Amino acid sequence: MRDIRIGRLKGRFVVIWNDDSGKRRRHRLAAHTAKEAEAEARDIVLRMSAPVGGVSVAQIWAAYQAEMGGRRQAAKLAQTGRNILPVMGHLSAERLTIKDSRDYIAKRRAEGRKDATIRTELGCLRSAVLWAARSKLIGSAPQIELPPAPPPRDRYLTRREVGALIDAAVDPHIRLAMLLMLTTAGRIGAILELTWDRVDFDRRTIRLATNDIGPRKGRATVPINDTLMAALQDARAGALSEYVVEWGGRQVGSIKTGFNAAVARAGIDHCTAHDLRRTAGRFMAEAGVPIEQIAQYLGHSNPNVTRSTYAQFSPDYLRAAAGSLELGGVRLVQRTKERPPK
Repeated sequence: MRDIRIGRLKGRFVVIWNDDSGKRRRHRLAAHTAKEAEAEARDIVLRMSAPVGGVSVAQIWAAYQAEMGGRRQAAKLAQTGRNILPVMGHLSAERLTIKDSRDYIAKRRAEGRKDATIRTELGCLRSAVLWAARSKLIGSAPQIELPPAPPPRDRYLTRREVGALIDAAVDPHIRLAMLLMLTTAGRIGAILELTWDRVDFDRRTIRLATNDIGPRKGRATVPINDTLMAALQDARAGALSEYVVEWGGRQVGSIKTGFNAAVARAGIDHCTAHDLRRTAGRFMAEAGVPIEQIAQYLGHSNPNVTRSTYAQFSPDYLRAAAGSLELGGVRLVQRTKERPPK
């Protein structure tokens, strides 16, 4: 995005910028507030500065990243953009074709990248062009083809592995993050964004959502059990910032390095931080917790999603179905055994 400035002219908002030739440009806006003016100004400059082929992927990408602000999606766009933009940034966003997607997939595969990584990169591109279409920056969003989705991971830790992993976490903030993920079933993003004002020690609850609206993926308000209560009280006593998981008085952006080191020290098979959330769901199902309650704990709006993943771990799973297939009980089995050989 080029540098732009919002100003006032005769009581109206205007946007001022320099075009590619260095000429100063100015355009009057319809906005009535500063926030509206910022959004409208960005869109105006994009349209008026677009090349003959239309707004480029790079321009859309930069505008979408700016729109995301401080959200985690902005950081994701910054990371994936390093791979997408050198290849597709110069192309017209509205004129992208299926061939462009397939060429990109082939190129990344040739570089040794897995389909899951390529799906993430092209998924960001799809989100960007869909946003551009909704924002009227382009007439319509082109179709972005993604490689096939990989089979879902089914890595769950046993209770022995969980104990070994926590014991292997030598850094206090890594250990606390693990305990939070296991006892709240929260996603890693929610855990790292958790602040002390959303930890209610009196009511023994944690509100994972940052506000009443919350992020796109559901974040629940969950109870604090005894295990977590002890860990949180210790952490609160030594807290240097507003963030529950902190290091040196600052918010922690990622625990990947420390987490992987703990996995290696524990001597267990490869797992990710998200596997702890899955493991928490399995532990609840194995304990006979109703699916509807597990769904609320995980922040799922549709219990059927929870059921499709975790019902198989319930002690009563398919029990009634097996009972319906009883074939005469013990006497039938005994008679079968007593039948003389031919």
